[in-house]
Amino acid sequence: MPNIKSAKKRVKVIATKTARNKSFKSALRTTVKNAYIAVDTNSADKTEAVRLAIKKIDQAAAKGIMHKNTAARSKSALARKLNATA
Repeated sequence: MPNIKSAKKRVKVIATKTARNKSFKSALRTTVKNAYIAVDTNSADKTEAVRLAIKKIDQAAAKGIMHKNTAARSKSALARKLNATA
């Protein structure tokens, strides 16, 4: 446990940021999973699901939750899968 006041504050701030990042990452994974399911089942709203997933991936990359190359790779994989069904 930290003794210095600023170190105590950092512990609190890091805990808050960790919780926020964890929540966003979980929502991101759910959205991407739903997009893959929509494409696999050839759902009517598959393009909309992929669009939402790509938007979430871009937001994660912008916030630093996901590395930009990982984001690009994920978006590319989603687009390839969507285009393969067309």
